[in-house]
Amino acid sequence: MVEIKTPEQIKKMREAGLVVAEALKACREAVAPGITTGELNSVAAKVIADHGATSNFLGYHGFTGVICASVNDEVVHGIPGDRVLADGDMISIDCGAIVDGWHGDAAITCFVGGGHAEELLRLSQVTEDSMWAGIAQVKKNNRLSDISRAIESYIRRQPLPPKGKYGIIEDFGGHGIGSAMHMDPHLLNYVDRKRGRGMKLVPGFAIAIEPMVSLGTPKTHTLADEWTVKTNDGTWSSHWEHSIAVTEEGPLVLTAFDGGRAKLAELGITAAPDPLG
Repeated sequence: MVEIKTPEQIKKMREAGLVVAEALKACREAVAPGITTGELNSVAAKVIADHGATSNFLGYHGFTGVICASVNDEVVHGIPGDRVLADGDMISIDCGAIVDGWHGDAAITCFVGGGHAEELLRLSQVTEDSMWAGIAQVKKNNRLSDISRAIESYIRRQPLPPKGKYGIIEDFGGHGIGSAMHMDPHLLNYVDRKRGRGMKLVPGFAIAIEPMVSLGTPKTHTLADEWTVKTNDGTWSSHWEHSIAVTEEGPLVLTAFDGGRAKLAELGITAAPDPLG
C-alpha cells in the first residue's frame, strides 16, 4: 500500500526534514582530517536531540548509529565508529529523524581536506544534479518511472571521466517515506521496462530520491558486518538524497532548508509553498 498524507502530516514531515537538514549541515561543517566517523555521529545525534526529535536510523534492524558514514569505495550503510578520516577522503553521510511519528531522510557527499581529483569532484556533482533532475519530475500526474528516467538520462548524458565511467548502483534506490522511513514504492535510479511506468504521483505522496553513482561498476557487495556496502571493483562512489512531497502546487523538498525553491527555479520548476511559512 502507498501512503497518502494529509497537508497536516506533510507539515510534520517538513519539521522532521528540517531537523535532518540541520544535522547534515552540522556534520558537513565538522568534516575534517582527523575526525572519526563516530564523532560525526555524535554531532548529528546532538542536533537531533536538541530539536526534540528522534533518530530513525538508531536501532533500525540493529543499526548502531544515527548516521550512515560511507567512505571512499563504500556506497551506503557504513557504520560510524573509530575510523579516522584522512585528507583526500570522500564520505557520504546519510541521516534521518522523526518528529511526532513522521520521518525525514537525506544524504550528502563531503570531501575531507583538499586536493581531490577533478573526477571525484565531478562524480559528486553529477550525482547531486541527477537527484535534482529526478526531483523536478515529482509533480502531480507524472509516473514513478519519470523520476527514474530523469536520473538515468542526466547521468548518461554526462562526459565520461578520463579513466572510468559512471556506474548507477543497481541494488539500492529510493523509497516511499512518511509514517515509516522505508515504505513502498521502491524507486530505481534507472529505467527497468519490465517494471512498467509505475504509480501515478498524486498530492500527499512522498518519496526519498537517492542516486548512488560510482566511477566504475554498478555492482556491490555487503561486508561481514552485514551493513557496509562497497563497490565490487573498489571504485569510489557518491550518494545524495532528499525527501520530497507531491503537492497541488508542485514539489516540496522536505529536507532542504528552502524547500528546494532555489535549485528547482534553476530547472524552471516552481517549488510548493513551505507549510511552515
